Amino acid sequence: MQVHVADHPLIAHKLTVLRDASTDSPTFRRLADELVTLLAYEATRDVRVEPVEVTTPVAPATGVRMSNPRPLVVPILRAGLGMLEGMQRLIPTAEVGFLGMVRNEETLEAVTYAERLPDDLTGRQCYVLDPMLATGGSLAAAIQFLVDRGADHITAVCLLAAPEGIARIESELADLDVPVNLVIAGQDERLNELGYIVPGLGDAGDRLYGVVD
Repeated sequence: MQVHVADHPLIAHKLTVLRDASTDSPTFRRLADELVTLLAYEATRDVRVEPVEVTTPVAPATGVRMSNPRPLVVPILRAGLGMLEGMQRLIPTAEVGFLGMVRNEETLEAVTYAERLPDDLTGRQCYVLDPMLATGGSLAAAIQFLVDRGADHITAVCLLAAPEGIARIESELADLDVPVNLVIAGQDERLNELGYIVPGLGDAGDRLYGVVD
């Protein structure tokens, strides 16, 4: 697995404001959206394209367009929804699927509770959106889910990652024949005893949408 930590002052600036506990939900959503668009630029470096001929006002020219089948963007519910618009801004013609996964707070294992995806993903490039790569269980399960349906190239986009989560992804997916890339805005120190990233930014879903009792 290739891990790319996006090193850009604007990314660092926006991430700093996201970390701040005093940042309200509307501001958090806006900045997360902007940050994801910057990360999407890095994440789509390997997006598949094909040559195309166009006619400019001056002369014919050879360019490229995205190949078929189109990329599939898969936000992991619910927090991944807060990253979707930022990703679609860069690749508006991509299709969107949804995968609902929740972490069991006792076992820290990922459980799938909903999905809206094509049954056959053969030949598809998939971009998985999940703000926090903490224990790595949800993301590893999501990637395996997509590969089992035929996806042949996976890029995960996260705001923050813990070293434990990265290590788990690498371990659990070591035998995959499918390329897996991870693009993140920052790698933090560790997980605490509750499985939260330290220093992190708290629960991304709660900060995006408020606390749901």
